[in-house]
Amino acid sequence: MKVSVFDTTLRDGEQTPRVSLTVEQKVMIAEALDALGVDVIEAGTAIASKGDFEAIKAISQRGLKAEICSFARIKKEDIDSAADANADSIFMVAPSSDYHIQAKFPGKGKDFVIEKSVEAIEYAKERGLIVEFGAEDASRADLEFVVSLLKAGEEANADRLTFADTVGVLRPERTAEIVKRLKKELKRPIAIHCHDDFGLATANTIQAVINGANEFHATINGIGERAGNAALEEVTMALEFLYGLKLEINKERLYPTSKLVEKFTRIVVPPNKPIVGDNAFTHESGIHTSALLKDSRTYEPISPEIIGRKRVIVLGKHTGKASVEAILKELGYSANPQQLEEILARIKDLGDRGKRVTDADVKAIIETVLQIKSEKKVKLEDFAIVTGKNTTPMASVKLRINGEERIETAIGVGPVDAAINAIRKAIKNYADVKLVSYSVEAITGGTDALVDVVVQLKRGNKIVTARGARADIVMASVEAFVEGLNMLI
Repeated sequence: MKVSVFDTTLRDGEQTPRVSLTVEQKVMIAEALDALGVDVIEAGTAIASKGDFEAIKAISQRGLKAEICSFARIKKEDIDSAADANADSIFMVAPSSDYHIQAKFPGKGKDFVIEKSVEAIEYAKERGLIVEFGAEDASRADLEFVVSLLKAGEEANADRLTFADTVGVLRPERTAEIVKRLKKELKRPIAIHCHDDFGLATANTIQAVINGANEFHATINGIGERAGNAALEEVTMALEFLYGLKLEINKERLYPTSKLVEKFTRIVVPPNKPIVGDNAFTHESGIHTSALLKDSRTYEPISPEIIGRKRVIVLGKHTGKASVEAILKELGYSANPQQLEEILARIKDLGDRGKRVTDADVKAIIETVLQIKSEKKVKLEDFAIVTGKNTTPMASVKLRINGEERIETAIGVGPVDAAINAIRKAIKNYADVKLVSYSVEAITGGTDALVDVVVQLKRGNKIVTARGARADIVMASVEAFVEGLNMLI
């Protein structure tokens, strides 16, 4: 049985509080979703705003393989907007619980909802749209009415029928019972739409699919209203690797797509998020890492390369000798047993003091213990910043790169941004380096506090972390960036 993937990142995902995407960003995400291999892209709600209408229209004109869908209520104007935006389909919902019926159609009853739904579906079919018809808040509604409502939709020629767990109150065992009942009563494809209010969206979605649902709704990174929706990457990977159900998803595109959505929505993916979180394939524990380096299957359920990622080994207070030996080998160094113990002790001491141990820290410790004096390829010789209340921040840097002097000036949205832009401008002929992440915290209290800046930089497929600690946040940031560059150039 083919299971279709209905992605609602651009509709339900964008309904996440404080998230708003431009037309251009929506188009880029839609192209990424199409490359990922989803079957349906719900690109927005055509009637909601001019921007959503234009986004749906622009995406529909891209010639993507996926079906382009607009959300709609059981209203003629919603259907007209979707059709006018050139959507292929609509996901049209009708209230099914008493809460929703009374809130949306005061004084009306269930017969009225069925009547309006049938009218809307028939009109949408006249407009040439594929119709996916859903029972909204179905998990809190009388199941007999939900079945009657979806049957009416089927008889009105809806193409697909959806059971929506609008406020995330389904339980996995109940989901299985409901889907079995729907499969028994209905002939058209059944879809499931789950929210994550109790952390069960992924589990409920999986239960729906293994019990016969033909389609599931999900979002990249599980973003969505309130606690979010079922996470596409989690459902996809669990179905294949735990249940043996392979979907037509290009798994190596999962991580890049996750990062694109994270970038545009500005919703940071939690480090411990399954599949796409920073820590999902990152290891520190000495016992674990020692076994992992011999056989990755010991502490990883799947290979990170499957989803377009790489395994990361970080050093800290839990580090063991095997990790240090691996880093030494990567750097091209060798150490005797006594030196190895000293390197390990210094790394653990840094971790015990609550520090995040960066790649630059490790390299410095190793070179100190081994008494190796490496020449820095990038040296900061001078630096100046101009900023003020009515002044656009501007930074000038003088760097010496492989012995060559480079002086550059750049502006930014703040002094730190201006400084980093100036450095990147200075090194552009040597390397294309991207800033992956930036974090800062005070080491001591008071206005004269030292700040600890940690940056993560990327060049090609290599990612490194580096630190800068100064009383001046701009100087600490520059120091961290330059340290990172010396790990990459």
